[in-house]
Amino acid sequence: MNETLPCFSALAQTIAVGNVYVHYNKGLRYKILGIARHSESLEELVVYQALYGENAIWVRPLGMFLENVVIDGHSRPRFKLDS
Repeated sequence: MNETLPCFSALAQTIAVGNVYVHYNKGLRYKILGIARHSESLEELVVYQALYGENAIWVRPLGMFLENVVIDGHSRPRFKLDS
């Protein structure tokens, strides 16, 4: 079966492979490995690798990766591009 996948969204295209993001919780750093799709739902997922410890590889839905979280009444990005 040769099904054509839709292009990644404009939002997904803002995440560049190789960029490093910092997680809001402990300031830990993660390198972007790519954008993937869920095999059943085709949901866009961010694939990223921890730059600490055993360098675990994680996936998270794009919307969750880019969303803001509220901590102590302040909204901040869950992941922020490392400058």
